Amino acid sequence: MRLALDTNVLAYAEGVNGPARKKAALEITGRLPPDSTFVPVQVLGELYRVLVGKAAWPAKRARAAILSWQDAFPPIETSPSVLIAAMDVAADHGLTIWDAIILSAAASAGCRLLLSEDMQEGFTWNGVRVTNPFAGNKHELLAGLLL
Repeated sequence: MRLALDTNVLAYAEGVNGPARKKAALEITGRLPPDSTFVPVQVLGELYRVLVGKAAWPAKRARAAILSWQDAFPPIETSPSVLIAAMDVAADHGLTIWDAIILSAAASAGCRLLLSEDMQEGFTWNGVRVTNPFAGNKHELLAGLLL
């Protein structure tokens, strides 16, 4: 099963929201299968913005973190078809274009889950279900991966 990660999961793993969230995010990302876990390029860009802006990291440190995540999990490019589908899902379901790009990219890579704390739990589009990896009751597919 393929899955994709949203920005908040990686930001937490970098310590942006405190040590407890960092520990939880690292535990989750450390258990995910690297060959079937993907990171949309949009997520990597957002993570850079969070690390440099919110966390006040030097740009070179943020760049190194982005490259490390890109090495850990294959990136999903934002192609023209991903963008067009994202505009449709944003218009049809009221998502921001940035969240829609992430969801559309996940769908283009054949992902079944998108791990996100920020998007609506249970929202499903084009075969991709949004699920919060930090929730007490994890989606059954995610729970099976994290055993």
